[in-house]
Amino acid sequence: MTLRFTFALLCVLFLSFLVPAPVLAAQTQFERTPLTLEILQERLRTPILREGNLTVDLRQMVIDLRPENASFRDSFYQLLRKELQKAGAKSLGLDLSYSLVQGDFIGSDLGLRTPLYAQAIAPIFTSTEQAQLESLRLVCLQSLAIAAKDCRSLLTTDATTSGEINVFRGALTLVNTRFNGQVEFANTFFLQSIDAQNATFLQTTNWHEARFSRIVNFTGANFRQSSDFHGSIFFDKANFKQVQFQENADFHTSIFQKAVNFNLVLFKQMAKFSQVQWHDNADFSDVRFVNQAQFTKANFHQFLFLTDASFEQAVIFREAVFNQPVNLRGASISSLADFSDASFAQTAFLNVPGLNFNSNQAKILGNIGQIGKMFCVPSLQGNQNVLRNLGQNFRQQQQIADANQLEYTKQRLRLIELNQKLLRTNINSASLSRLISLGFSSAQAETILNRRTIQMFRDSSELLTLADIDLETYHKLSDRLSFREPLAVGGWILQAWSWLALSVLLLLSGYGTNFWLVFGVGGVAIAYFGLLFWLVDRYRRLHPTPIIPTYYETISILLGFSCLAFFSLLAIFRNAEQPWLTLGCLFIIIIPVPITLIMRLYQQGRYHDLMDVSYFTEDGTFRQLRLLIGRLPVIPRNQTFRERYMPLLSDRRWNWLNYYDFSLNNLVRLGFNDIRLRDEHLPGIIATLAWYQWSLGVLYITLILWTLSRTIPGLNLLIYLK
Repeated sequence: MTLRFTFALLCVLFLSFLVPAPVLAAQTQFERTPLTLEILQERLRTPILREGNLTVDLRQMVIDLRPENASFRDSFYQLLRKELQKAGAKSLGLDLSYSLVQGDFIGSDLGLRTPLYAQAIAPIFTSTEQAQLESLRLVCLQSLAIAAKDCRSLLTTDATTSGEINVFRGALTLVNTRFNGQVEFANTFFLQSIDAQNATFLQTTNWHEARFSRIVNFTGANFRQSSDFHGSIFFDKANFKQVQFQENADFHTSIFQKAVNFNLVLFKQMAKFSQVQWHDNADFSDVRFVNQAQFTKANFHQFLFLTDASFEQAVIFREAVFNQPVNLRGASISSLADFSDASFAQTAFLNVPGLNFNSNQAKILGNIGQIGKMFCVPSLQGNQNVLRNLGQNFRQQQQIADANQLEYTKQRLRLIELNQKLLRTNINSASLSRLISLGFSSAQAETILNRRTIQMFRDSSELLTLADIDLETYHKLSDRLSFREPLAVGGWILQAWSWLALSVLLLLSGYGTNFWLVFGVGGVAIAYFGLLFWLVDRYRRLHPTPIIPTYYETISILLGFSCLAFFSLLAIFRNAEQPWLTLGCLFIIIIPVPITLIMRLYQQGRYHDLMDVSYFTEDGTFRQLRLLIGRLPVIPRNQTFRERYMPLLSDRRWNWLNYYDFSLNNLVRLGFNDIRLRDEHLPGIIATLAWYQWSLGVLYITLILWTLSRTIPGLNLLIYLK
């Protein structure tokens, strides 16, 4: 016997080494007991206290509710219903953790079926529970759930039209519960929390028009068949983290009053979130949508997080409403993202840094001229490919305005980079004293100098690799430093010139993407120079013989200036992103030099022949709309030309129009008459003023032609679709 006992003990020890301890523990933990009526009655008589609430303990049970076990099934529902629906200050919960439920589980039969209209809420409920039921009224008034039966009941005083609802009073715990059959909780109001972590649902689950008053936790749950949450309302937080939906997941017209977490969820089939109302943050980070995802007419009141989400099929946001930003950082779009007719609040945009999107394989749709403005990236570095693919996507769809908007975004970010390079201190070339003045200690500055002699810094994160650089110093000074190759003086000047040219292009034309902005800029310049030319020509002197314009002409020229300037400024303020900066840039170009010339002109006075004759002449042989590409502002010194070009007549009431015509000729080479300056007895300052505007006209024509080539689809195709 001793030898046999010793041999058996050695076998047990040997097997214990072969079988891992967690497996043995799991086998012990999940060892289930078949539930009988006797055990059920005993557990109902002796509920346990769980988190301060009395709970019927049916953990680690095998609950057979199959049709062949109909007598037990009927008794099971009858006994449970009787206890769960008892009146009392404290409701009784149900714990099915680690249990196996065979057959269909009709959970709605365990709730108290009661009419749900304001005058007939069952008296069995406590005042707190009645308040929870009444809270449904406000949600019904504010949402699309008014079509649900319970909402119609709460919003009417007619008892004949009332509906009924199943009220589950206690907490429901389904941790690691396995349901082999269908699960039915349709039209059920849960007054307490639901904890279904790691639960497995092998058949369909029906939560149609369920109301969840407290926290719902489905973390790690596995839905093998379709799950129906259609029209459900979640009053508190809902956690679906790491859930697997193997078949269709239907949340159509549901309402989430608090934050909801779908982080790391797998949707293998269609995910329906159409007309869902999200009153708090919706987190879909790291979600994988294998099939189509529908968010049609969804309403996002707060942030939508799609960080690192994967869309292998189409994702539809058609007619969705976004009140806060949508975070698509690192997301992957493999098929189609449809934002057609989506509505974005002023604070809303699509944050797309690191977006994995290939325009040759996928598409992004949106309203023409609107969707392009919604894309946002924090910096150009690392996102150039994103912006290029997005721009190519819209060019292929002939949405030129959206493609240009992305190009504008790209160049604006490039301007920020240039600005940082010019103004920030380059850590690879800064002296020891400069580093100390920035805020580094002497030891830290010495460490930086020693490090860059070995290898130059490439980005700010390399500062943290130095032992002497603490996190506080890094956060304080990293935004004041640039990390690039040291520049010579010539290189710095070239970058400064690039910054200046890019700034002007962005401010005056949106980098060639906004024709109406260019039109407004040209209108202001034409009106301004036309007024100046009228002034120097018609207001010459007061003594000894006054040469000044009439009141009628003065009022006419000022009214013309006001009208032209008004419509031009309107175009600028409607189309420029920073209209005041645009005007400031324009005024710097057109005001200082002309005003200086005019001040000098009136300071020195005019004493020359032909004082009573206009400086401006017109071609008297034609009067028609002309395109004068090769025209110069001063007529040649040739008698034949002097005969053709006749001085403007100052005694005509419409003479003031000729000055705007000359300004139009000078700037865009287009006018009704060929008006030029005379070549005899012409003050040099007036000629300089005309040549200055003519030179600006060369640049302006180049700008407007470039802008037209980028904004007219036909011309754009010739440039970009090679």
